[in-house]
Amino acid sequence: MAPLPPGSTIGILGGGQLGRMLAMAGARLGLKSHIYCPDADSPAFQVADGHTIAAYEDQAALEAFAASVDAVTYEFENVPATTAEILARHKPLRPGARALAVSQDRLTEKTFMRDLGIATAPFADVASLEDLKAALSDIGTPSILKTRRFGYDGKGQTRIDTADDAAAAWQAVGETPSILEGFVDFEAEISVIVARDTDGHVAAYDPARNAHRNHILDTSTVPSGYDATVEAEARTLAEKIATELDYVGVMGVELFVTSTARKLVVNEIAPRVHNSGHWTTEACAVSQFEQHMRAVAGWPLASPARHSDAVMTNLIGDDVTDWLSLAREPQAGLHLYGKGDARPGRKMGHITRISPKA
Repeated sequence: MAPLPPGSTIGILGGGQLGRMLAMAGARLGLKSHIYCPDADSPAFQVADGHTIAAYEDQAALEAFAASVDAVTYEFENVPATTAEILARHKPLRPGARALAVSQDRLTEKTFMRDLGIATAPFADVASLEDLKAALSDIGTPSILKTRRFGYDGKGQTRIDTADDAAAAWQAVGETPSILEGFVDFEAEISVIVARDTDGHVAAYDPARNAHRNHILDTSTVPSGYDATVEAEARTLAEKIATELDYVGVMGVELFVTSTARKLVVNEIAPRVHNSGHWTTEACAVSQFEQHMRAVAGWPLASPARHSDAVMTNLIGDDVTDWLSLAREPQAGLHLYGKGDARPGRKMGHITRISPKA
């Protein structure tokens, strides 16, 4: 397909903050956005050219949506498979269905990495309490039991410290298909935001070092503090994953840096723009959001080069009430997501503080 010209419309599944920032980035390029989301108060609606409020299973609404756009993308990875199939029959879906299938299931994702020769935490399929007991005997403790699907920000997972905790852990995940992962002795988590276009060109941003608070990303810092060898390997792994998936768009790849030999272990991938890449808006000429919209529209990728050092901090829950003092900070970009209630654990915005590149 030829590159979409300015004035074209990108359909975005999901109306949260990522969809909002994608729509805003597309507007910079003269691209319109149409948001599809079942939630009537979706913050992305506030900045889009059009929106549809309908269930992801509503075939008639999906087909009408597809007829109104020139290409389709998404801001979250749990897009139902049937939704993706319906839309892909009518318009280009970027990233494609394979990326969704791999990232939606933790077992499929880990198996994909293993088959590529990429290091991951030890893992085992768990479909019953008996499976869990056998996996614990093999992998040991401490370990983490995670549901295979629909987990994020610490949800859908529980820590197991001894084999005696097996029954309670199985109940904690709802006795649903899961994966047991062994602990990785790591000193830090880093992430790479990688983009790939329709011609197979790849571009990876500098790795960010991430810190979490209550299982939710707190800060992402660039530079990561690791040497050029570690950062180059992280970018190479991310590019390898994107290429193998025949990916189009931006992807987040989370990695652990092990404590002993500083080896890299892939934790998970996210087939979308990523929270740990928000810093790119202030610290790069072209953000992850514009990079994604470029790829989806069939445009060439921009340089991912960074012109500033940066620390991105999420504003969680009541953190956002300090918006006025945050707005006064020099050398800082404040982003508020237009959400209503500042509930505990809810991402309400972020701020990125930049400084001259060291």
